[in-house]
Amino acid sequence: MTSPVGINAESVGAWLESNVDGATGPFTYDLITGGHSNITFKVTDSNGTEMVLRRPPLGAVLATAHDMGREHKIISAVGKSSVPVPRTLGMCTDESVNEAPFYIMEYVEGLVAHDSSAMEQGMPDMALRAATSEDVVQVIAALHMVNPDDVGLGDLGRKEAYLDRQLKRWSGQWEKSKTRELPDMDWVYNQLVERKPEQRYTGIVHGDYRLGNMLVNPADGSVAAVLDWELCTLGDVLADIGYLLNNWVQPGEDSSSGATAFATTVGGFSTREELVDRYCEITGFEVGDINYYRAFQNWRLAAIVEGVLSRYLQGVMADSSADTDVFRNQVDGLCAQAVALLS
Repeated sequence: MTSPVGINAESVGAWLESNVDGATGPFTYDLITGGHSNITFKVTDSNGTEMVLRRPPLGAVLATAHDMGREHKIISAVGKSSVPVPRTLGMCTDESVNEAPFYIMEYVEGLVAHDSSAMEQGMPDMALRAATSEDVVQVIAALHMVNPDDVGLGDLGRKEAYLDRQLKRWSGQWEKSKTRELPDMDWVYNQLVERKPEQRYTGIVHGDYRLGNMLVNPADGSVAAVLDWELCTLGDVLADIGYLLNNWVQPGEDSSSGATAFATTVGGFSTREELVDRYCEITGFEVGDINYYRAFQNWRLAAIVEGVLSRYLQGVMADSSADTDVFRNQVDGLCAQAVALLS
């Protein structure tokens, strides 16, 4: 049995056979690259059936973001709506099995457009990229129009004062995990507090909604599944739009602050303005000071990436080969973009 770091193959295999319908050992486990927070493995059983296993990082972590039961609950609940997510197959809370909780979901085929190269190779047809643009907006609009109470997520968290809670959470996380001093992070935080808009639209906030966290069907450009729900909460849904726009980099724009060359730089996608207009058309919402939400998301992501950098430097991630300078440069660039959006 293959047993990579983070998997106790013998006990996990026994649990899978007992708790996942049809799962038959022995199993193989392959680390799925691309994620820098919770650890994701592709699991293949003796019949060739593929599944996905998600578990927390190997060391001390931020409790809410790495709560496997919470993530399992969210995906199971969102699956009741029209938002495409993988079907959940099982949840293990017994830490004696694999030293941490984990859950199993179905493996969904699709293109993960982490960067421009993946998009160019996986979906070269410009017309399909336009179709993806439309579906990306349709899916996030559908999520934002879901009543959390209707799908069993009404108790996921407080619905009000989202920005207040987020500003407090990530400023605290920055202070705990920062590896150096960045005065601009403090300046941006103060500006975000002073200029905070009123929360007008409340719902399920994905928290990391971007092409790199989706599986896209390369045959028709549709979104096959939305992944990585670990930062999902309830609150101001416009925060998701600010985040999406930051990751929707237009051809010719400087994307040096990102860890990758954004998939949308290859062309064929809607503009940011077209995305916002379509979102408003579908939802009936009005998007006001979108630059505030974009600056907030750059600042928030800078705090998150700094935490990832800190964990890699501590050696608690399964992949020890990552270039930590990439994360450090990304934090610097995100902070600079936030400053520019607020200036």
